[in-house]
Amino acid sequence: MPLPLGQPEEPDTEVAPLADGRVLVHRRVAGLRSFSLLYPAGPGTGELPLGSVESAELRLLPPSPDGTCAYALAPGESSTAVWLVAGGAFGPERVAVVPGRCSGGVWLDRTGRMLALDRERDGVTKAVVVDLERGGEVTPLLQITEDSNDRLLLADAESGLLMIRSDAAGHDRLGWGVLGSLRPVRFPDCLRLPDAAVTPFAIQPGRVLIPESCAVALRIDAAAGTWVGVWRPAGRRLHQLPAPGGWLAGSGLWTPEGALRLPYSTEEVACGMAGVEPPGDPLPPGPPVSDPALAEPECAGGEPYREAEGPPVRRPVPLQQAPLTGRVARG
Repeated sequence: MPLPLGQPEEPDTEVAPLADGRVLVHRRVAGLRSFSLLYPAGPGTGELPLGSVESAELRLLPPSPDGTCAYALAPGESSTAVWLVAGGAFGPERVAVVPGRCSGGVWLDRTGRMLALDRERDGVTKAVVVDLERGGEVTPLLQITEDSNDRLLLADAESGLLMIRSDAAGHDRLGWGVLGSLRPVRFPDCLRLPDAAVTPFAIQPGRVLIPESCAVALRIDAAAGTWVGVWRPAGRRLHQLPAPGGWLAGSGLWTPEGALRLPYSTEEVACGMAGVEPPGDPLPPGPPVSDPALAEPECAGGEPYREAEGPPVRRPVPLQQAPLTGRVARG
């Protein structure tokens, strides 16, 4: 619904929705970062000021999974502050300081405790995990090679499926892994398109024991325009679909049943939601359990990944590929 205010917003104003229907707004006001909650109030809009933060650079993180809190990231020269800007008791509160310059921001659990950030130190970027309930304790998440830039793009807290971008092969490639697994990250060849940029933006939820069957929606940008891709780790095939007219490119969500919802805006429909039913991929027969050998998923270099036969051994991943350990237990 419209939230009319007394004056127009600046182009760099950020907004984030909360579960109760209120909207957090982040504005730059006289050198400060100001935060307010907006909500419908009869014919107009109510506004609850939350306070300000003095920071040269600050942006909102994706909404917390619990829907009640909102956080912001303020990178500095040698460290990055994580601010709780909505949901606290006394206005904006700095809850963590992470050494290094951080970007990104992906939630790894459903409670808003474990936050993954892409941290740059000494010219190399690695994904790390920040525990917001332990004073911002930082632990490594991705270490594909010592000198590679390894970023986390998306994560699904239920299945543990992760979407990763790394230049370990000498150039950027999209890969996938499972949080808590000792298997390596795989980099499917089907996600490499000539003269096109491929960016994941949504993972199908509700696939608790079978991350390989999760559908992933991707934005595809090329000279010919922008369209939608759908891919599943077990399917080894990228389906390319036309985007609805006026699509807010790079935004959308999956339903647990596997329908993709894409928001759009046109002259005829100011705010609409298009439903996309992507083609399915035949899954291998057998019980619905997680099996990274499904459909021979690929590792770096494009070759099928196989382990030596025998009982599994709990050991660090040898990989020069990602040690995706430390998965958060579900409550």
